[in-house]
Amino acid sequence: MKILYGVQATGNGHITRARAINAHLAQNGIETDFLFSGRERELFFDMEAFGDWRCCQGLTFQHEAGKIKLLKTAQKNSVRQLWKDIRTLDLSSYDLVLTDFEPISAWAAKRQGKLCVGVGHQYAFHHEVPSRGHTLAGSLVMKHFAPADVELGLHWHHFNAPILPPIAETHSTDAPVDPNKILVYLGFEEPEHVINLLEQFEDQLFVFYGPFAQYESRGHIQLKPLSREGFKKDLATAGGVICNAGFELSSEAIQLGKKLLVKPLLGQMEQLSNAEALKVLGLGSSMDTLDPAAIREWLNQPAAKPVRYPEVAKGIVEWLAAGDWRNEEKRLQLIRSMWENTDANGVACFDNAPLPPLQPA
Repeated sequence: MKILYGVQATGNGHITRARAINAHLAQNGIETDFLFSGRERELFFDMEAFGDWRCCQGLTFQHEAGKIKLLKTAQKNSVRQLWKDIRTLDLSSYDLVLTDFEPISAWAAKRQGKLCVGVGHQYAFHHEVPSRGHTLAGSLVMKHFAPADVELGLHWHHFNAPILPPIAETHSTDAPVDPNKILVYLGFEEPEHVINLLEQFEDQLFVFYGPFAQYESRGHIQLKPLSREGFKKDLATAGGVICNAGFELSSEAIQLGKKLLVKPLLGQMEQLSNAEALKVLGLGSSMDTLDPAAIREWLNQPAAKPVRYPEVAKGIVEWLAAGDWRNEEKRLQLIRSMWENTDANGVACFDNAPLPPLQPA
């Protein structure tokens, strides 16, 4: 079997998910070509696992100081180039297109009549899940940005809907957890604004990953350049995480039992909805601005309890390898089995929550 795997690369979460799925593809006899869009090629890092991957402009959004800038977003994106990339992408050699909310691969599949499977957090919003910040434009983006024939939505809870648990691949370590250590990753905020905020909490150790040229220590604040391996090690040993409200890092923090505080990207429905879901589920806290009072309150909260999700990436790939992708009953069996193997002992939002039904609605 040969597939094209399209990955939206505006943030690192989609790429992290692709790494986890890619680890199982070859061993299940699936030959894969990768297409990434939404970021300039020189801004990618640690991409060796994806082989001879291709990069297209795609669609992305522009942000400034934690807010989406609609005018700059419109100026940055080229609909003409997007349409050209969709028209010229030849899918004739592929059995299937897999898309993680990547528009070029998804629309090329639709145009050429090739079956497209969508896997990603955004597809969960086609069901009744907690949401915030709904606009007509946001709803249209969720529905039409990367359409798929078969959808595998991902979320922290099933909400009694046919969606999968998150793909939360975590780093294991024998190093002890330091409850005083807080991992900070706020890629949509201005770094100096974040540093000024963290300087107010001198009794806490902050490890801040961002666009820094090299490591720098500023007393209780450590500034670190982006590094996938270093980040995973610091995440494993931290007592808590402060980040934007992206799905993947929050999923890893929940699985590791890290105390979680998110600051959503304002104007972006997905992140606002993620922040709302974390509050509804009791799995994290949120702040709409870089608010020292919110951080102080969060630091005083007790440690979180972990939610142990199963190997969702492995399950998805085995389902792909089996074929019969349009069989709704088999898709629901995959979903049900993943939630049955989720360990959420003592996590209130899972207590007495009925599993998604086995039969199609």
